[in-house]
Amino acid sequence: MATIVDAKVFVTSPGRNYVTLRLTTSDGVTGIGDATLNGRELSVASYLEDHVCPLLIGRDADRIEQIWQYLYKGAYWRRGPVTMTAIAAVDVALWDIKGKVAGLPVYQLLGGAAREGVTVYGHASGNDIPQLLDDVDRFLGLGYRAVRAQAAVPGLERVYGMRKGEGVTYEPADGGLPTEEVWDTGAYLDFVPTYMAAVRERFGYGFHLLHDVHHRLSPIEAGRLGKSLEPYRMFWIEDPTPAEDQNAFRLIRQHTTTPLAVGEIFNSAWDCQHLITERLIDYIRTSVSHAGGISHLRKIFSLAELYGVRTGSHGAGDLSPVSFAAALHVDLSVSNFGMQEYMSHLSPYEEVFRTSWRFADGLMHPGDEPGIGVEFDEEAAARFPYDRKYLPVNRLRDGSVHDW
Repeated sequence: MATIVDAKVFVTSPGRNYVTLRLTTSDGVTGIGDATLNGRELSVASYLEDHVCPLLIGRDADRIEQIWQYLYKGAYWRRGPVTMTAIAAVDVALWDIKGKVAGLPVYQLLGGAAREGVTVYGHASGNDIPQLLDDVDRFLGLGYRAVRAQAAVPGLERVYGMRKGEGVTYEPADGGLPTEEVWDTGAYLDFVPTYMAAVRERFGYGFHLLHDVHHRLSPIEAGRLGKSLEPYRMFWIEDPTPAEDQNAFRLIRQHTTTPLAVGEIFNSAWDCQHLITERLIDYIRTSVSHAGGISHLRKIFSLAELYGVRTGSHGAGDLSPVSFAAALHVDLSVSNFGMQEYMSHLSPYEEVFRTSWRFADGLMHPGDEPGIGVEFDEEAAARFPYDRKYLPVNRLRDGSVHDW
């Protein structure tokens, strides 16, 4: 029986801030998990170092489910993003260890591959419609079968979701204090259908088209948007309204057949229970790192499978390569997979994280290395100290605080 003999937390910023947990067993096997919570990284690092790591020493590394339940129920104060992100890091690290001991990639331990690869979508954006169209063309040229389209709204100085500079990824956290942006819902609702029409007119319907609303609309506004986008056969619109109000999706459903996706800010099955069991959404976007790890995410996806809801896990660059690799293993193994977000990661992340996943013909595969297939370089991580950054805050034109 191999026991956990060491648990160490690393905070590093190779392109953006990441929190990584490394567990070591008495047999010398190591496993890593992602504990990143964008804008609150140090809170999770402290939770792990001060409250979780001391509880792990001496425990049997094979008993993943028991350790999960111990950390979840033993704290009394359950759920919440900090707690569930910390538990997720432990859980993924233990699955990584189990895979290495077995000599198998984690997806084989989860039942094997249910598909040849995982469909991922890229993030196309532009400051105007021509620029957006050029960016969509670039992603299609790279082999993507699915593209998320976002464009700056005319008349607004800044809009969340726009990539800055070259490359295929972007970093929305951009200041030591939150950047404040102005939002205009009416202008947005008028503009989005025009650029979706332009995308379909130029590129046709041979690929999946997605859009992220970023929680900005009321339920009736979201219904109006979904209705206006029906001619463009959207794969989904994401986070159309603030996710805390699950009943809001019932009203949206009454006004549009455009598929709905939500869940990246959810931390447990209880956050999305009614959305799934009452079929108010089409895709559940919970992620490995923010919903308790592989163990709990599989339970959410199994619940979703019973009600015809498919997966669409969050995969932004604020989740480390460790999290993305773990997501690919789950995606590859579940029967109700729908789509996986892939924002990619900012350099020089590759100096700290060595990954084994591969991308070909629009599909991602986690690779066949034992465990999750990511190695962490502690010495390289030390060269990139924590860099405090926050996501922006939106205000309406009257100055009131609004969702993203």
